[in-house]
Amino acid sequence: MASFFRDARLPQQRVVEGVHFPAVLVPSAGGGVDEFLAAVRSERASRLEPLVRDAGALLLRGFPATTAADFDRAVDAFGYEELPYVGGAAPRTNVVGRVFTANESPPDQKIPFHHEMAQVPTFPSKLFFFCEVEPKSGGETPIVLSHYVYKRMKEKFTEFVEKLEKDGLIYTRVLGEGDDPSSPIGRGWQSTFLTKDKAVAVERAAKLGMKLEWTDDGVKTVMGPIPVVKWDESRGQKIWFNSMVAAYTGWKDARNDPVKAVTFGDGSPLPADIIAACGQVLEEECVAVPWRHGDILLIDNWAVLHSRRSFEPPRRILASLCK
Repeated sequence: MASFFRDARLPQQRVVEGVHFPAVLVPSAGGGVDEFLAAVRSERASRLEPLVRDAGALLLRGFPATTAADFDRAVDAFGYEELPYVGGAAPRTNVVGRVFTANESPPDQKIPFHHEMAQVPTFPSKLFFFCEVEPKSGGETPIVLSHYVYKRMKEKFTEFVEKLEKDGLIYTRVLGEGDDPSSPIGRGWQSTFLTKDKAVAVERAAKLGMKLEWTDDGVKTVMGPIPVVKWDESRGQKIWFNSMVAAYTGWKDARNDPVKAVTFGDGSPLPADIIAACGQVLEEECVAVPWRHGDILLIDNWAVLHSRRSFEPPRRILASLCK
């Protein structure tokens, strides 16, 4: 039986260690949303998942999923279990089913590279993004292969990486009570822990391994020390699994000083020059494909870091997190 999907190439793709990154599929023939969803179900194990495993990310372009509801059904067709967004920093709004807005921070702000929820022990293994409204300009979601970043950093800054691997990182963030949409890390403690009860928040934070210190108008969260480098069992390689650059350069708002947001696990400060160099490595190795309406990007959170470039509105990217 002929496949519903056809491999495609984009000028932005890179070949990393012999593999096109990201993998890109387009329709091989016409068909509506129901045919698309049926094809996802029938070719998921044989075609789609092997591509995600090999490339780390898969872009589905030109398919008939054009609304948030279509996207919700498409995520469901992949069959991954939903992961509730508990402990993450980004302000988000539930749109439909298991679909949320992506980080709603202002368009002039970049969101630095990170693995989704790398600062908490329960993080998604897969992320879906969907372009509901394509940006007027900018607004790409650059992606980069984590194992390759680890290799580059280990070669360039051996002692620094060895200290990171030994000590881990401590992440500190101050949250208000309610959400602050002007901040990229503006999620308040009530929506972070899905409760208005401080005792329940403390209990939920403890399950994440997070300590809370209450203040007059909010709470300071302390996470760690937690590992910076993980072992990707399925691919047999070390990965740069952290939000170090994101926290050090981007966890900035009225409550938070990014330099204090992340430290070595022994409490000593991180070297600013090496953080800047790591940011440079991430930029050099990344791929940024401009969004088109209806694009679905599936990212393996074990393999790939992602970010967001600033943009000229309108732009509406939706997201779904999976266990």
